[in-house]
Amino acid sequence: MAELLTRDGVRLWVEAHGDGVPLVLSCGYCTTHENFRPQVEPLVRAGARVVLWDYRGHGRSDVPESDAAYEMPVLVEDLREVLDWAAPQQRAVVGGLSFGGLLSLHFALAHRDRVLGLLLIDSGPGFKNPDAAARWMEQVERIAKRLEQQGMDAMVRDRAAVTSIGRRPDLPAAQAAARAIAAQSPAGLARFGRRAAGPAPSVIDDLPNIVAPALVVVGAEDEAYLRAAEVMAAKLPNSTHVVIPGAGHIVNIEQADAFNAAVASFLTKLPRA
Repeated sequence: MAELLTRDGVRLWVEAHGDGVPLVLSCGYCTTHENFRPQVEPLVRAGARVVLWDYRGHGRSDVPESDAAYEMPVLVEDLREVLDWAAPQQRAVVGGLSFGGLLSLHFALAHRDRVLGLLLIDSGPGFKNPDAAARWMEQVERIAKRLEQQGMDAMVRDRAAVTSIGRRPDLPAAQAAARAIAAQSPAGLARFGRRAAGPAPSVIDDLPNIVAPALVVVGAEDEAYLRAAEVMAAKLPNSTHVVIPGAGHIVNIEQADAFNAAVASFLTKLPRA
């Protein structure tokens, strides 16, 4: 566990566990590295060097006050610096849940030489249709305003909990994730949403150009992302599509054993650099 100082002076929270194939996991919007805690021990045993981190404005990372500090190209370079810290000059499996998956796709397009594989979890390629993009931006703005008005507890109760800690809040992993989410800065997350998560550019037309092996995982009951997973799996040239029964959006917590098994299997089939 450490703090990584980025090129623009922002401190990012980073962790690395194990000595195997680098696997960098990026969380969903408004969540933290703690959401991926159930993956650390099983995937280290499966031969991975599991790298967790918090975006700027999230978790234990700094919260810049400048709106420009939250643009997508800035986040892509943050991810590159995290990889440089955890696995210098190595290729890695880069992946994440929801926004973390989209960020990983942007990274794969910007830094093809660093990508050994992709792990796309309950995610999508962004909205190409202008009307759909506008509706998504409106939804993100509602989230940002709710955080500013009600604080972080709003993200781990009621319907918001389904997309932040999952549908099984009794699980110890969900409770740990909830504590980490509740400790964040609403202001940082609101800026992140308005500047990064909301207006994130679509990469759907670029998917055929990403030749790295990709594992596309989705919860069978995550209706908002089932179609997106199908589209990504169809357009990525070297993809494996896994639908996990009994899981919603936070598939890696709700059905951790099945999720970990799918990722471990994927890792064993990757080419070694």
